[in-house]
Amino acid sequence: MVLTRPTAAVCALAVTAVLGVSACGHPSDEAGIDEPAREGLAIPIGGIEYNVFITRQINQEIVPDNAFYQGEDPGKDQTLYAVFLQACNHGEESLGTADTFKVTDNQDNEFEPIELPESNHFSYQPRVLGPDECIPESGGVAQQGPTGSSMLLFQLPLASTENRPLELEITSPPGADEQETRTIELDL
Repeated sequence: MVLTRPTAAVCALAVTAVLGVSACGHPSDEAGIDEPAREGLAIPIGGIEYNVFITRQINQEIVPDNAFYQGEDPGKDQTLYAVFLQACNHGEESLGTADTFKVTDNQDNEFEPIELPESNHFSYQPRVLGPDECIPESGGVAQQGPTGSSMLLFQLPLASTENRPLELEITSPPGADEQETRTIELDL
C-alpha cells in the first residue's frame, strides 16, 4: 500500500497523539524538582505517588460544593480553592503519606490548607498506606465522588488568585528515607 503525503501526515499525527496521551499520569522521577510538574502528572515523593487531578474554586451555596465543606464562609475578598488529589503506594512496604502542603503565589505569599475534620469524607487525611492502597480509599465516598479524589482546601485572598502561577508544594512525611519537596503548578 502506498501512502500519499496527506495520509502519511495524518498517520504521523495520530501516532504522536497516542504517544502523548499514553504519557499522561505516569510518574516522573524528575517532575516537580527543577520546574513545577503539571496537574495530571503523578510524581513520587517518599515512595508515594501524588497526582493532582483538578484545582477549582468552591462555592458553598451550590451542589456538590456544599458537601465538600460546611465551615465558615471565607468572607469578603477571600475565596476557597480545592485541590483534588490522589496518593497511592505502589510499592511492596507500608509507607506514610505527606502531611505538609502549601500553596505559594508568584509574590511568595504562602497558604496552608484549612484543617478539615476526619468526618469530612472528601478531605485528605494523611495516614500509612499499605502496598497498593490509595487515598482516597477504594469504594469510599471521595473515590466514588465527582472528582474521584481527596481534597485539600485553601482559603486564598482574591488578589492572590491573580498572582499566577500558583504552586502546590508537597513535602515528604517525617521519617521518610529522604526528605524532599516537589511542586505542582495549579491550573486556576
